[in-house]
Order: sequence, then C-alpha cells, then structure tokens
Amino acid sequence: MKNKYFIDIVINKEKLSDNSPVFVAHCSSLGIASQGKDTDEAMKNIKEAIELYLEEQPEKYNELAGHELPLFSVIEVTKDAKIAHSLG
Repeated sequence: MKNKYFIDIVINKEKLSDNSPVFVAHCSSLGIASQGKDTDEAMKNIKEAIELYLEEQPEKYNELAGHELPLFSVIEVTKDAKIAHSLG
C-alpha cells in the first residue's frame, strides 16, 4: 500500500511582462513553484514539479509525514489605513 501525502498549494493569477495572464502555483511546504496558462495546467505542472523534487530528495517525505495542512484565510486591507503609533 502506498503512503499518501497531502501538500498545500496556492494558485495566484499574475501577469507576465507582456500583460498576458499566468497562473502561478506555490507549494510553501517544499518551496516549489510552477505555472500554467490556466489553473488546471498550473496544478498539473506543480504536481509534476513536486514529484520530480521528491524523486531527487526522497528524504523530504519524512518532513511531510507529520505535516499538518496550513490554515488559510483572506483579510481585507484599505489603502489609506492609519496605524496608531505608540510612544513609550
């Protein structure tokens, strides 16, 4: 029976220098990134990159074994937010 590992992936839509869109997939737990023209391609590419990385560094599986999935949230910030400074 094969061991299964769940790895966090975050995909951001970004723009290339010619302003064309690209989807960048980040795996923060392994420090790997990849990209694609859409989210499906970005996911396929990051999965392949992770598999190649782990093939070359199988000891990294040990780090993933006890790895808990990260918490993810979104916050709102405003452009002209004022920060209270404390002098003391």
